[in-house]
Amino acid sequence: MRKVLVSMLLVLAVSSCAFGAAFKLGGTAPLTGGAAIYGMAAMRGAQIAVDEINAMGGDVKFELRYEDDTHDAEKAVNAYNALKDWGMQLSLGSVTSKPCEATAAENFADRIFALTPSASSAAVTEGKDNVFQMCFVDPNQGTASAQYIGGKGFAKKVAVIWKNDDVYSKGIRDTFVETAPKFGLEVVSETTFADGNDNDFSVQLTEAQTNGAELVFLPMYYQPASLILAQAKAMDYAPKWFGVDGMDGILTMEGFDKSLAEGVMLLTPFNSDATDARTKNFVAEYQKRHGEIPNQFAADGYDCVYAYCQALTQAKATADMSAEELCAKMIEQFTTMTFNGVTGENVRWAANGEVTKDPKGMVIKDGAYVGLD
Repeated sequence: MRKVLVSMLLVLAVSSCAFGAAFKLGGTAPLTGGAAIYGMAAMRGAQIAVDEINAMGGDVKFELRYEDDTHDAEKAVNAYNALKDWGMQLSLGSVTSKPCEATAAENFADRIFALTPSASSAAVTEGKDNVFQMCFVDPNQGTASAQYIGGKGFAKKVAVIWKNDDVYSKGIRDTFVETAPKFGLEVVSETTFADGNDNDFSVQLTEAQTNGAELVFLPMYYQPASLILAQAKAMDYAPKWFGVDGMDGILTMEGFDKSLAEGVMLLTPFNSDATDARTKNFVAEYQKRHGEIPNQFAADGYDCVYAYCQALTQAKATADMSAEELCAKMIEQFTTMTFNGVTGENVRWAANGEVTKDPKGMVIKDGAYVGLD
């Protein structure tokens, strides 16, 4: 497996060399381990964008390199330093939140601009003028989920199960619980778990069922969610289920019974069923290369590269500029430009790096994601 990954990284690193001068674009991601589905998707989406842009023959070309961080903050910093030694000029940050909090501090200190596809913790960008996000920030996901559930009338009584040692889960949970009453929702059960006690959810599910929860909100990644869905079925508890973007990927989880996710709803910026040409072309190319429908992480990785291309073009940047020179230009562009991509139209960024774009409601139907709106 290690040899395969090394070969993959070498291919990514040289994929655009034939095109001449190129901007060195690097990122860290979990390419192995339990969170690899996110890292692989983001890397693959970014690679498709790089190949398309390089094939256009324009002034902006990229040389892309990813390093494996295994979803570990310390390893992510080591991976970041390897990219820095390689000569990285622009960064895709890290794919998951805790590693990205660590690498974002390095980006800020080194004045290397970063645009993460999917690290949604508010701490990723806090206090850093050169770290931006393509994904929704965690607090916004909590508020948007409460608003969506209440606005659609999916339930009145809701339960929340969240992971207390995960900044992603906690950030979404905090704002969901705070804002739920504003949208007519009553949180009748709120239970938690952490690494080490994330295999048995009978206590959490029993409390939600006993308290009459009509809908269970799951602000977490798909691995524990898959166990919750299976255990709820075993105890004949069938509420409505609502997740967030970390749930995207559950359908491609090895060994998972897709029927368990039937009817699960989530908010995501990407709808693979969209009929616009941009999305259809991206989905078709991803399927051609990888034999599956791209998830939101792949789409955000794809959009990150195109957003960089637009910003570099508008700034009239050249590949011989230093990372610090490019950093100043990217800050100027990302705080003023509007971007259209597969994850949103009229996308804009605030000075704190937070993105503004509309979430899309999705439901899993017959083993596939289908738009709710």
